[in-house]
Amino acid sequence: MSTPDDLPVLRTLDDLTRLVELHDHLYVRWSRGPAADLESVSSKDDLTGVAMPGLSANALDVEPWWEDRPVRVWVARRDYSHLPREKGPDVRPWALRGRETGRGPDNEPLVADVEPVAWIDVRVIEEATDEVARQEGVWGTLRRKA
Repeated sequence: MSTPDDLPVLRTLDDLTRLVELHDHLYVRWSRGPAADLESVSSKDDLTGVAMPGLSANALDVEPWWEDRPVRVWVARRDYSHLPREKGPDVRPWALRGRETGRGPDNEPLVADVEPVAWIDVRVIEEATDEVARQEGVWGTLRRKA
């Protein structure tokens, strides 16, 4: 019998980029996986403990202002690799489709009607980091520590 965690694995940044080019309403979530998340379909605010109306995730959809710039660079910029250090070693990224129901306290999308799509291999995160490093601009205002 299959479980929500029985998903294909996106092994390269190009795999994830192709997915984003083909589908709308995609998100990336760092968690213990769909099986655990779909039991409650709700995230909790870490500070207050308040249940939120959906799973906290990060949008992958390309914004119109990005225009015709490379989707690969857009996808690489969606880096949240600091989350395993904050949430624990058994937290990993996975892609999902869903419907936005609101915003969390960090302005992150909250997603309902979740459809798990694929696990995202750690290699994708490494490639994204390399892609961002190749860009000429400064990597945002956040200072991420390895």
